Amino acid sequence: MSDETARFDPQEERTIREQYARGTAAVCPRDGTTMTVRSIGGGSFGLGYARKREWLICPTCKRSVIFDVKRGTRN
Repeated sequence: MSDETARFDPQEERTIREQYARGTAAVCPRDGTTMTVRSIGGGSFGLGYARKREWLICPTCKRSVIFDVKRGTRN
């Protein structure tokens, strides 16, 4: 896998989620850049549930992580 398509490892993802959950700006653990946050809606409104997910993207290295806000998990 090339560095351009590499992902954060699980510990790095956990660190990013913890920063975001504390209400502080999430910082990329690879290069220290403040990450961009994008909200992602989803789920089926007809079935009575909807997910609220956040997509945190490093503008420098282009790595990202998506997690479910309510559960604090990746999916």
